Amino acid sequence: MATDILFLGLAALVIISATAVFMYGFARKDPKMVQANESYFGRLHLAGNGSNPVGSKGTPGTVAQLAGLNTLGISLARIDYELHIEVGFITSNLDNCLITKILSKGDVLVFSMGLIHYHRNVGYGNAFAVAVLGSQNPSVITIANAVSKSGPISVTDILAKAFQANKSIVDQIQSKF
Repeated sequence: MATDILFLGLAALVIISATAVFMYGFARKDPKMVQANESYFGRLHLAGNGSNPVGSKGTPGTVAQLAGLNTLGISLARIDYELHIEVGFITSNLDNCLITKILSKGDVLVFSMGLIHYHRNVGYGNAFAVAVLGSQNPSVITIANAVSKSGPISVTDILAKAFQANKSIVDQIQSKF
């Protein structure tokens, strides 16, 4: 069975076999067909409602909303919070050190790719952050949801052992997600 691999730009990879076609990324558009609105994103001025259990609301600007990002390997998002934002990340094993900073207007903190990180409201009033992401189609992995809803089998035993906790405590935590 022959397989052909075609490169259609930096992020568009097509694998054609006798049975299927698989594409990573989005197909590139003929440059003669590109329009200005495909490189325009006019929603960063719209505030999101952060009145939810997480305390923030994200407005994505990925390749799905902004076609001009295709093959650039980046995206952006607006995240609405309260006036001051505490952000932090945990360094990787073996240190597992917590790095935190309270950000105010104009501040920047960089999270290395793949590290567990967080953001939370520590002030009053409205504020927002602009996040620049190292992927044109990033995903969000919420730790609580990932470990609580990772079916099809129950992970209670695994979590109880990992956290060295009683299964009933793990069940109680998982019931919130």
